[in-house]
This record gives sequence, structure tokens and C-alpha cells, in this order.
Amino acid sequence: MINQKKLQTLDKTAIALMAMLLLFIAILIGTGDHASPKIKEFSWENQTIGAEDTAFTLTFSRPMDRASVESNLQTDPLLPGKISWTGRKMVYTLIKPPSYGKEYEVKLERAYQQFAGGEGKRQGNPIKPFKSNFKVRDRAFAYIGVDASEKGRLILYNLTRKTKLILTPEQLVVTDFKFYPQGDRILFSAEPLLDRPPGTFNQQIYTVTTGLNASGSNSKFGELKLVLDSQAYQNLRFDLSADGKTIVVQRLNRSNLSEFGLWVLRDGQVPLSLGGQPGGDFILAPDGVSLAIAQEQGVAILSLNPGEKALDFLPKFGTVLSFSRDGGAAAMVKFNTDYTKSLYYVNNQGVQKEIARTSGSVLDAKFDPTGTSVYALLTDLQQIKGEQEEDQYQEQPYLAAIDLENPKLKPLLLLPQQRDIQMTISPDGLGILFDQVVTTPGIPPDRALTTNDGQAISTSQLWFLPINAANLQATVPVQPEKLPLAGFHPRWLP
Repeated sequence: MINQKKLQTLDKTAIALMAMLLLFIAILIGTGDHASPKIKEFSWENQTIGAEDTAFTLTFSRPMDRASVESNLQTDPLLPGKISWTGRKMVYTLIKPPSYGKEYEVKLERAYQQFAGGEGKRQGNPIKPFKSNFKVRDRAFAYIGVDASEKGRLILYNLTRKTKLILTPEQLVVTDFKFYPQGDRILFSAEPLLDRPPGTFNQQIYTVTTGLNASGSNSKFGELKLVLDSQAYQNLRFDLSADGKTIVVQRLNRSNLSEFGLWVLRDGQVPLSLGGQPGGDFILAPDGVSLAIAQEQGVAILSLNPGEKALDFLPKFGTVLSFSRDGGAAAMVKFNTDYTKSLYYVNNQGVQKEIARTSGSVLDAKFDPTGTSVYALLTDLQQIKGEQEEDQYQEQPYLAAIDLENPKLKPLLLLPQQRDIQMTISPDGLGILFDQVVTTPGIPPDRALTTNDGQAISTSQLWFLPINAANLQATVPVQPEKLPLAGFHPRWLP
């Protein structure tokens, strides 16, 4: 009997506890959970990013009322973007790249959890206030020096910190270079300074570390690595894919001059010939699996897989100057029958639109980071009176901006009367670098730095032109800033 009574007492106690638990659960369900939602993860927290980083994500602890999140999310400085959602994850896609050399703050307050009844119904306390930061890489660029001990050497200049690093040794004369996408290395071609007899061409391909890495911290700089020698082949032009995994080099067999064509190097593998595709200037497409090359009757789009047929052929054009960042469009040059040249916008939807025409030359054209504008280096052919009866002509170069929405050429800056001008647009689209080269006719080109036209360079000056909406709309041309740097062939850090 005693045991039975004990069991009955235990049953009553258990039932009472269960009833209290059910009541507590019912109260929770009825009144809701008052704990504040929070952000569990911010993908750019304390990171250093670049132009290739186009979106960040915020992951929430609970389903959120999306309108309250979107209306209260702030960035300082302002960073325009578009918002999309996948469950509890919000994706913020940038409309344009962030400004290099700046630190941004992301803040969110007064956002609410989504009520179980559906979208737009708020519940409980507001989100736990969130604040975090990320940085954008320093504004920096590389160039080839021309003076004294810097002559022919690759130099990295940090415009944000006003610091300069010489990356390559004195015994190498750099002729061209490309940045790897993270800015941690540079691919370059160079010849030995002490081994440059007239008529030889001994470019080898190297990489060198810049001392920068993806996290923004410093590491060792100036570490050289030979990528491709010149013993059996002369190495001519080269290009690097946008992802940094593929190199294409135009090569000529030293013992068989009829063997001339493109070679591919992937991730340090042995060079692989593309089958001797003839042609001139070429440029890799951003997809890293195709390229455009100028041929006798037009521009061919080739696959980087040996043996494959050409992907496309554009007989209307003479050369491709650049691709947009997403690879969906290209700037091409057409040589007209009236001896003028046209700059065309060509996209992968079949659009071929003339955006500029000149009596002189189209030296270069590059898309801005958003792909909505093109900056072009053009020349106008100007007639001048000579001492003899026949008139003479000279080319006046200038820099112009072209809005692709409503193609109208806006001259920005008259440039010195030189043909070999190199320009580069910053990855945030806020500045243009260009060089002003001075050549000396009497110097043997084989013993000096030379332009693409083969003229000996005696000195060169670098200039910076700021570009923004106000500058592009100004009636008075914006004046460039003369940098305290003697060099040529500038290229921005990605």
C-alpha cells in the first residue's frame, strides 16, 4: 500500500510539472520570443577588398522583416548597391567599385524579426545594433623608371601612403608587365642589361612579388621567379588572364623563323603551342578561355584549346583595344575607306555601334569599371603650313570620355604631341594615369629604353587626372596633377 501511495504521489507531481511546462510553452507561443535577433556573419568584416569583390553578405540569426533591414542599412561613406535575399542571408551587390584607399563602416539598427504570419509583419525587439568595418586596397600603381639607378626597373608607388618600392634588379630592363588579380605579384618581360647587342631580342618572362597580399598586410617584395626563358624562342607580346591562371605569349622559333604563333602557359605547366595562329596584336578575354587577335582580314576570336577552330571572325574591324570587365563588350577599331578611323562598341548580343570617328588615330580605349563609359586616346590630323609649297600634317593627341548610353564624345584633355602615350584607368574609376615621354633621335635604340615605335626614351613624366561626375560635366577642362615620378608605362594595382 505504501508503494502504491508513493507511485500515485509521483504521478500527480509529474502531471503537475507537465501541466506547468505546457502552460509555459503556451505563454511563450502567445507572447513571442523577446530575445533580439542579430547578425551572425558579415562576409567583409575586417577584410581588405578590391574591385574584384563585388558583393558582401549579412547572415541573420532569424528570418527578418526585409523592408526594415533594407531601409535601415547604412554604409559610411555611401556605397550604392542592390539588395537580394536567400532565406536569412542578405546579399548587397555594389553598383560601382568602392573608392581605393578608404575604410568603410556598415551599420544596421531598428530592423525587426519577421513575424510568423508572413512578410511585412514585425515581431519582438529590434535587432541588436550592428557595426563593422572593411578596408579597400591602397591606391597604388607600377611603372618603369627612366632616371639614374631606376632606369628600366619596375617600380611600385603607393599613392595613398606616398611610398615607393623598386621591385626588379638593375641588371634587368623591363619592357612590359601585367598585375596578377590580387596585386601580390606582377608578370613582366625583361632583357638583361649587359646582354643587349644590336639586333637581338632576348626577352624572358618573370614574376616578382609586390609585398602586398589579399589581406592588405605587407609581405616580402622583389622576389623574382623565371617563368619562360628565351633560349629556343623569342618571346614577343604576352598577356595574363583576369584570374591570373593563364598566360599567353607570342613566340618566334630562333632556328625556324616560319614557326611563329601563340603559346599558352597554365598554372606553371609547360608551354603549349596553339598551332601557329598567325596575327598581330592580341588580348585575352576576361573569361580566360578565349582571345581576340588581329589578322590580315579582320579580328579572330580564338579558343585557348589547341586544335579548336576559331570561335568567331569579325572582318569589319582591324584590332581589339579592350574588353569590359564582365567580357560582354569590347572596344574595336575600324579602318574606313576614306582613311578615317572609327572606334566601335561591340557586344555579345550582336550590337556594333560606332562611338567615335577621327581623321587621325585611335591609340587606345578602355572601359570604366561599370562598363557604362569608354575613355579613349585619340588624335586629330591637323594641317600646318610648311616652308615648302606642300602642306604638312601632324597628329594632335587628346583624351576623351564617351558615355555609352548616349554616345557623345567629350574631350577631356589635350596631350603632348607624341604618338606613344600609355594610359590606365584606376580600378575604382576615379582616376587616369598617363605618361609624357621625351625621345632623343641620336641615341641608339639598342642601348636605351624605347617606345613601342622604337624611339629612344631620354626621360618621361607621369601625370594623374582625377575623373568624377562633376569633372565630366564641367565646361572648363580639369587639369592633371604632375606626379613627382620619372617613368613611363603606368599600370594601376587591381
